[in-house]
Amino acid sequence: MTGPTGGQRERRGGRAGLRNAPLVGFVPVRDLTVAREFYVGVLGLSVLDENPAAVAVESAGTTLRLTAVGELQPQPFTIAGWEVPDVHEAVASLTDAGVTFTLYDELDQDDQGIWTSPGGDLVAWFMDPDGNTLSLTEGVRT
Repeated sequence: MTGPTGGQRERRGGRAGLRNAPLVGFVPVRDLTVAREFYVGVLGLSVLDENPAAVAVESAGTTLRLTAVGELQPQPFTIAGWEVPDVHEAVASLTDAGVTFTLYDELDQDDQGIWTSPGGDLVAWFMDPDGNTLSLTEGVRT
């Protein structure tokens, strides 16, 4: 919220918070056409909306907005990920679609690039065409 002098101020109060509000994720991309082809054509997400500034795609009820940016410095950490029921099957399917999974020297990954976390989750990482790190996780439920 902007105050009367143009500065930012925090609004307090209200009890609902955001727990019932749908989350929209954002992924910065250089070229919307290339990003759309990858997220829709390779990953299989559905287009919700598109305009010259962004392409909104849907993944299991969550909106992911691919946003065109002028300059992009990809970060060395995961910016978006999917929880999948079978990470081995998901990795095989995406590999068949041309996705290359990332191997990290410091992690003990199997031949598909899947790492077993200390808690037992199985995780594999890959990059989008802009170098953004994405992941697949098969969680172990207790």
